[in-house]
Amino acid sequence: MLRLKLSRVFSLVLVVVMTLLITSCTNEFAASMRQLTYPPDFKYTEQDELRTDMAMLALQMQLLENALAKKEEPYSTDAEVQRETVLASLRKISSITSSLKAGDSGANHPFMQDYMSDFGAKVDQARSAASLAKPNYYYAGKVSGGCAGCHRINR
Repeated sequence: MLRLKLSRVFSLVLVVVMTLLITSCTNEFAASMRQLTYPPDFKYTEQDELRTDMAMLALQMQLLENALAKKEEPYSTDAEVQRETVLASLRKISSITSSLKAGDSGANHPFMQDYMSDFGAKVDQARSAASLAKPNYYYAGKVSGGCAGCHRINR
């Protein structure tokens, strides 16, 4: 008799624990827990949103690298097209970087707080240099390799 009661109690406890485990895996439960455990000014970014922004950043980096790979004669029509392509990519990279900075999308990724501001400053420097009458793409080249530095550190 005692064994049967213990078996029923154990079964009930097991059902409750399994229900709690399954419930804790849902996004709604996770969101409600974040409201309790994170400070009010903390913005949590879902992984899918972060991956989408990073994918857009990677695409722009590839476009920038392709534009920089072309060697054009200075002051030619092709050189102006190259410059506009580089500047367009740098503008988009700057926009994406701004959205990834802490307080925006990157708030739950501490390493982004340290590196995205620095990366944004490098993008601005590259835009300024590429905007000159005789464009200088040195800094744009540093931007195109900028992802490797951060991702190498955070692996």
